[in-house]
Amino acid sequence: MRARLSHLVALGFGSGLSPVAPGTVGTLWAWLAWMVIGNWVQGPALLMFPLLGFALGVIACGRTGRALGSHDHGAIVWDEVVAFWLVLALLPAGFGWQLAAFVLFRFFDIVKPPPIRHFDRTVGGGFGVMFDDLLAAFYTLLAIAAWRALG
Repeated sequence: MRARLSHLVALGFGSGLSPVAPGTVGTLWAWLAWMVIGNWVQGPALLMFPLLGFALGVIACGRTGRALGSHDHGAIVWDEVVAFWLVLALLPAGFGWQLAAFVLFRFFDIVKPPPIRHFDRTVGGGFGVMFDDLLAAFYTLLAIAAWRALG
């Protein structure tokens, strides 16, 4: 899988190869990478990472899924990476918000409440792999916004 850059990306630079909870490990990798990125890029420019990452992910996840013979193989975690980057870009500042978002994102990504499960099952290719995690990111941000509004 290391022979192609698209596979390296789709596998979250190796984080998706974890034998235990690769989606969670990929999301943790995303969080760590985001902290490093934040040392060089600030403000609205941070949004370019999830936007460009989504476009790259459609291609990389599609190619890797075909190579693995599985539309959304468990080792493909770039979808978690990009979706969590989007969450981190739009969150209020602070470790507590990031930790809450991590827990919520993993919950929504694993449970796949409607309509996430529907899109996960019906939308194919690299776009389908990426899209359902964007919905989990949306649910995460919605829950955080509700929490802030009520608190």
